[in-house]
Amino acid sequence: MIPTLLNLLEVAIWSGIAAVGFAILFNIPRKAIITVFLLALGAGFIKFVLLDFHINIILASLTAASFVGLVSMPLAHRIHLPPVVYSIPAVIPMIPGYFAYETVLSIMSFIFLEVDVPKRTALMQDIFSNGFTMLFILISLTIGVSLPLLLLRKNTVKKIKR
Repeated sequence: MIPTLLNLLEVAIWSGIAAVGFAILFNIPRKAIITVFLLALGAGFIKFVLLDFHINIILASLTAASFVGLVSMPLAHRIHLPPVVYSIPAVIPMIPGYFAYETVLSIMSFIFLEVDVPKRTALMQDIFSNGFTMLFILISLTIGVSLPLLLLRKNTVKKIKR
């Protein structure tokens, strides 16, 4: 249990570091960098804990992105910056690069390399499997971040007790 928890914490810390890199790339204010790190660390921890419990990656990404969207609203009003400053860099490390890479690799092999029909059929299955997984993860990240931002408008968030 302890090694698994330490591994999950390590991956979450790397998610936070990646988010800080994107935050610096986006030139956000310095006072927001620690908050972006903590949001990405929390989102990464939630996602990888759910994946450790064998929850689907799409649902785990949606849950982690919803955490970012919900927590970024009160933080934005407390620190007086738009919530997008926190939420977008914190979610970028969860973009499914592996599935995008595998999709493109399968497309390239299907088009240029493979002539055997059974192998082409397997490549077609990989294209659709990885492509739709990537698409649904991106949709879940979008919904998870934007839905709380749309539902909790400025007026309603300020009424939340601190």
